[in-house]
Amino acid sequence: MAAFGGRRPMAQTATKPASKAALFEAVRKEFPGTYDKVYTNTAARGLPSRQTRAALDAYLDQLVDGRVDKQANFNAIERVRSKFAQLIKAHPDEIAYTKNVSEGLNMIAGSLPWKAADNVVLCRDVEHPNNIYPWLNLQRRFGVEVRSVPDRDGAIDVDAMLGLIDDRTRLVTVATVTFAPGFRTDVETLGRVCREKDIFFLVDAVQSVGVVATDVEKLKVDGLAVSTQKGLCGLYGMGFLYCRRAWAERITPAALARFSVDLGPDVHEATMGDGHYDLMAGARRFDLGNYNYPAAIAVEPSLDLQLDLGPPVIEDYVCGLSHRLAAGLHQLGLRVSGGPPGPHLAHTVTAGKYARNTHESAGDPDSDALYKHLTDNDVILTVRRGMLRFSLHLYNNEADVDRVLDLVREWQGGKGGA
Repeated sequence: MAAFGGRRPMAQTATKPASKAALFEAVRKEFPGTYDKVYTNTAARGLPSRQTRAALDAYLDQLVDGRVDKQANFNAIERVRSKFAQLIKAHPDEIAYTKNVSEGLNMIAGSLPWKAADNVVLCRDVEHPNNIYPWLNLQRRFGVEVRSVPDRDGAIDVDAMLGLIDDRTRLVTVATVTFAPGFRTDVETLGRVCREKDIFFLVDAVQSVGVVATDVEKLKVDGLAVSTQKGLCGLYGMGFLYCRRAWAERITPAALARFSVDLGPDVHEATMGDGHYDLMAGARRFDLGNYNYPAAIAVEPSLDLQLDLGPPVIEDYVCGLSHRLAAGLHQLGLRVSGGPPGPHLAHTVTAGKYARNTHESAGDPDSDALYKHLTDNDVILTVRRGMLRFSLHLYNNEADVDRVLDLVREWQGGKGGA
C-alpha cells in the first residue's frame, strides 16, 4: 500500500534547474490545472499539485482498507504544524489548527478580555466581511466600539488607523493583502506601534501567505489567520492560526477540548484525567478536537515545495508576473486598480469599475463582455467588487500573462471598447 507523509521533493530530478525560468517551468509541470487553461484565480482557490493528489490517494487507500494508523495521522499534524511555522518564521507552539480564516479570527476575538468602551480599529471599506462581523459581534455583546477608517484609493490608510488608536484600543486588524483590489498593507508600521502600546495586532493573511514572504516577528503581528485553499494550494476546510506565545499565554480560549489541555506526554487522547489541567503551550491551547487529517496531508507537499524554493524567491517571481500583467493591461487602456504597477501590488491585479457589493458580475457592460471573452477562451478568473480579478502563483508563467493580454487586444479589436 502506498504510504503518505514526509518530505516530497519538488520534482524527481536530482538537481534543480539552473535558471529561475527553468526552475518555475519545472514547478509548473507539477500542476495539471495549468496544462489546458490560463489559471489566474489563486485569490479564490490555489491549484493543488500532483503530489497533493498522490498524498490524498495514499491516505484514502488506508481509509478504504480499514487499517488507519492514528499515530501516523498525529505525526503528520505535527510535521505540518512545524512546516507552516517555518514558512512564517514562527515556533510550532505558536500555531493552532482551524477550519478557516474566520474561525481563527473568532478564536482571538472570543478569547480577549473585553470591556465596554474598549475599541477595535480597522478599515471596513476593503476588509472581507469575515474580518468585520467578529467585531460587530463584540460591539453587540460587550459594547466594544468598532472604529473604522475610510480606504485611500482602495488601500488601507495606515496613518488614519494610527490616528484612531487611543488608550482604550485593545486590537487593530487588517488584511495583509486585500481580496479586492489586492493591494498590500503597510503591516510593519502598524505592528511596530501596536507592539509599543501592547495592543493585539491581528492580520488576515489568506491573500498573502504562500505567495508573499512572511516573517511574523519582523512584521510584529500578534495573530495571523490563514486557510489552506488559496496561496497554500491545499483544500477547503482547514486553516492555521498563529498567536505569538507571549500573547497566547495571557489569554484563555473561549472554547476548550481535549487537545487544548496538557495532561502530560504519552497520554491517550480519550483520557479525562481528574479534571485538573493546564492549558497547552502557546497557541496549541486553541486546538479543538480531532484534526482535518486529509487537509493536513494535502497541504504538506505544498509547504515542502514553498520551503524548498524559498518564500522570497516565490514572491519575486510571482510579483514579476503580476507587474507584467498590470503594466500590459494599463497600456491597453483598462482601468487598472492603482494604475501602473508599483509597491502597492502583490500577486493580484484588478481592472474595471469599483463596485463594493458586486461580486457575481461586473455590472458594467464592457467588463462583463471582456470577462465572458476571457472565460470563453479558457482563462479562469473571478469578479470581485465589480472588477475583473487576476491572481497569480508559482505555477503561472509569462506565457499566461501574454495570453491574457492577447485576448484583451482581440476583444478590443472585435468589440471596439475597453
